[in-house]
Amino acid sequence: MKSNNQRVRAVYLLFIIVFVIIAGRLVQVQGVSASAYASRASRELYQTAPLAALRGAITDKDGVPFARSIASVNITVDQQLVLDPARAAEIIAPLIALPTSSVQNRLTGDRRFAYVTKDVTPAVWKSVKEAIAAENTKRPYGKYISGFYAEDAFHRDYPADALGASFLGFVSASGHGGGGLEYALDSVLAGKDGSYTYAQNGGGQVIPTARDVLTPASAGKEVRLTIDRDIQWVAQEAITAKVKESGAISGTVIVMDPASGKILAMATAPTFDPNNISKATADLLATPAVSDPYEPGSTGKIMTMAAALEEKAVTPTTLFTVPDRIKRGNRYFGDHDKHSTWKLTTAGILAKSSNTGTIQVGEKLKPKTLHSYLSKFGIGKTTGIELAGESGGVLAPVDRWSGTTAPTVAFGQGYSLTTIQATRVFATIANDGVQVKPTLIAGYVDQDGHYSPKSVSQGVRIISSETAQKVRLMMESVLSDEGTAPGARIPGYRVAGKTGTANRIDATGQYRGYTASFIGFAPAENPKFVINVTIQDPKGVHFGSLLGGPVFKEVMSFALKSYHIPPSSQPVTLLPMNEKQLAARAAQKSQVDTRTASKA
Repeated sequence: MKSNNQRVRAVYLLFIIVFVIIAGRLVQVQGVSASAYASRASRELYQTAPLAALRGAITDKDGVPFARSIASVNITVDQQLVLDPARAAEIIAPLIALPTSSVQNRLTGDRRFAYVTKDVTPAVWKSVKEAIAAENTKRPYGKYISGFYAEDAFHRDYPADALGASFLGFVSASGHGGGGLEYALDSVLAGKDGSYTYAQNGGGQVIPTARDVLTPASAGKEVRLTIDRDIQWVAQEAITAKVKESGAISGTVIVMDPASGKILAMATAPTFDPNNISKATADLLATPAVSDPYEPGSTGKIMTMAAALEEKAVTPTTLFTVPDRIKRGNRYFGDHDKHSTWKLTTAGILAKSSNTGTIQVGEKLKPKTLHSYLSKFGIGKTTGIELAGESGGVLAPVDRWSGTTAPTVAFGQGYSLTTIQATRVFATIANDGVQVKPTLIAGYVDQDGHYSPKSVSQGVRIISSETAQKVRLMMESVLSDEGTAPGARIPGYRVAGKTGTANRIDATGQYRGYTASFIGFAPAENPKFVINVTIQDPKGVHFGSLLGGPVFKEVMSFALKSYHIPPSSQPVTLLPMNEKQLAARAAQKSQVDTRTASKA
């Protein structure tokens, strides 16, 4: 009896314990964890799909696309719904151009969301759907292949292929800019992605009666450039041919409107095709026109001349005794070719590109003054053009100059600048001494089609208009028969320019090879275009006149014709370049003065 009572009490106690556990769990589920379970159920019921924003186009000055986004599809899969991954892979793989084994791996597992492939055309997605549907007609109910979905996306397309690639850049696999303007203006171009939240049942189908939430995507802005497509094409063809012909490692052409700072062309060779970015080497993905500084050589003499004229230390006709070799400090400096001692004017020194003569012009200034003018012209500072990775070049502080620095700097070595900086220096001379900020961007177009021009920055006066005009006239002498670049003349037009052949510093920091360049503008009396041609490390012939000059002439001739710029109405009256011409000019002036006096 006693044993039976104990068994009853044990059963009763066990019942009480089980009841308490069940009751406690019920309270937890209905009370304490109700919100958590509801939240979990909601997460499993509702899915959120991203809605990609349309990336803005990048166009030329006329609105024709250089870069655009085209609708594409990312194919996704719910692996739990794929009942036969092997067969599904056999069907899909040929349509999306992937190995069957790779596709099967992407279909196998228990993930509710995975990518099968990205960035296929809508036509490919349609063929995938049709192939699956055809397969399912052969399969029994309950064994259908399912679980495949389309995610709307966009494919970045460059319809002009490699044209403008160095400044356009590219879009990376993540959908963001990876270089050039695509990178620098990513926040403007990208827009803002949207989302679509919807309910689905256990089979993965959308429940049409459930609440859904749509957050529309906002398209990025279109960026309209200042680039003239036709000039860009001519510049690209010309520099590509010259780099190949000369065996150079690279070459760049910039065409700029000196009054507005608008870049009409920026061509680099070799270049890459942003449609096939995987085939491009890392060195091709940069923008050397703004990122690669070099010592300018004789094109830098323009700043020395401008500084000396502005300071009234010389005039264009100041006469100098110019040997082919001089010693300054513990170093000898010489001209490229040996010659007898010349008697040259300042204009003649520039025309013949004499290093020894330019050193003497520079010595009319204190080193601090020469340094200040180079700094005013922008050496050592970025231009602010809308490209990432711009270098400001290198200009050492004047208190670190040695006894040979000033002579070296005077003729364009001992400091460095980029192609865009050098172009701006010459544009300042062409623009009557006023420096403007170079720009690639004309304006923006929003998703409603409204165009907003970019605000124009105010120019800064660097030298007087009078000095700029004197330098321009001196630069016309460079293209005379006695100058270094008569071959760059353009029939009917007055052209001003300067050749440059500089020792080049290689990747190891050693002087090896040359930088050849020609920078000029036309018409010289009212410049419309400044063109800079710079070629790095040519093999064999390395003179700026023979390498840069022909490219300059070809591109400038096209630009003048394309913009219907009329020929110069009056031929240039060249400045006297040597002692003999100076004496003849003085005698001529004396005769004119005598006749004028006799008439009076």
